[in-house]
Amino acid sequence: MAERWNRASVQIRQGMAVPVVLVGLAGGLVGAAYVATLHLLQRWLWPSHHGDLATLGILVVVGAAIALITRVGGESGDVELLVDNIHVLGGAEDVRRLRPLIPSSLLGIAAGGAMGPEAPLVQTTGTLGTWIANRGHRPATDVRVLTITGMAAGLTVLFGAPLGASLFALEILHRRGLQYYEALIPALVGALCGYGTYVAITGAGLEPVWRFPAVAPLHGIDLLVAGGVGLAAGAGAVLFGLTARLARRAFAFLPAIVRPVLGGLALGLLGFWSPYALTFGEAQLGGLLTNPLTAGALAIAVIAKLAGTSVTLGAGWKGGFIIPLFFLGAAAGQLAHHAMPGTNEALLMAAAMAALCTGVTKTPLGSTLVVTEMAGLPLLPVTLIAALVAFFVTRPFAMIDSQRARTEIGPAGSSGAEGTP
Repeated sequence: MAERWNRASVQIRQGMAVPVVLVGLAGGLVGAAYVATLHLLQRWLWPSHHGDLATLGILVVVGAAIALITRVGGESGDVELLVDNIHVLGGAEDVRRLRPLIPSSLLGIAAGGAMGPEAPLVQTTGTLGTWIANRGHRPATDVRVLTITGMAAGLTVLFGAPLGASLFALEILHRRGLQYYEALIPALVGALCGYGTYVAITGAGLEPVWRFPAVAPLHGIDLLVAGGVGLAAGAGAVLFGLTARLARRAFAFLPAIVRPVLGGLALGLLGFWSPYALTFGEAQLGGLLTNPLTAGALAIAVIAKLAGTSVTLGAGWKGGFIIPLFFLGAAAGQLAHHAMPGTNEALLMAAAMAALCTGVTKTPLGSTLVVTEMAGLPLLPVTLIAALVAFFVTRPFAMIDSQRARTEIGPAGSSGAEGTP
């Protein structure tokens, strides 16, 4: 028992301080390079720089490029596979999967695919943590810790929220709350190192990413409102998952080489209907906060983003759905405020963002802290209530099938008995 506690205590174990810092610094460097390359490609490919017809053509060509990259470089895997490998092996199985992942994800996101950079970057920095651990001949338990540290560093680069990113990286491995608690302090240290590296390279400030409406004073009734938001967001999370699975099944009837091309075509056609079907929604969310939409426009934005994200996912384009979920939650919260103008608009939007993301990813602490840190909002209690309600009501539903209970790893990397999901 003492030996097991020594392996799984909430601290940085002896000999791990240097690898943890190294993974954090490397994650910051890789994250900065990834984001810089993405911004460069966006100057040429981003939908707002072109007309509808040109955007349609770009999306089809990029879809063909993604198909070619996958055909030549092989399947790149995804975060779900990384989560599974962390449980079973301690870290990523094959570093070579990054070769097709990085270019295909950069092209798809820059061209306007409706999924964001968070999943590819987390997969990249997590795999980097695995590689550094293996190069240092670390045991499997340390490989797991350093892989999670790399994931936290990658998320921090995107979200600018070290505490939230660290908890998110730990929670996303499980369905019922974080359990690899021995990685908590290393993840925090790595996230701070990665964030410091990114800020030093880019000169990015420590200001909120989004400017929400002014937060009205909170009252007791707002706690009940937050609970109601959590229930509604739980239903929305199930709808999101079912829509994504339906899109995957529809595209599964097509040859693998054709799916990305037809996905680009479908995205371009959706873009004719609504620009909210394109891009992963970070910039659109900023516009939504500064220039509120009418109720009808918000409803269209929600449907379009849901459709665009599902098509992007089903077609095999690489990206994450955390930021699209934040956009959907904010738009739905603003729409609810139209229906109930006497409510606290900032509360509805922030609570819906965190709760919808939690319902899909099972990350109540991470989602709550990321949203409140990114927006600089004093809404932690009500946002956490909404996230926890969504977490509990969606327990029977899982979109990331590899999420499960803690798995012990033997010295050679073999897994022990698995807990129930």
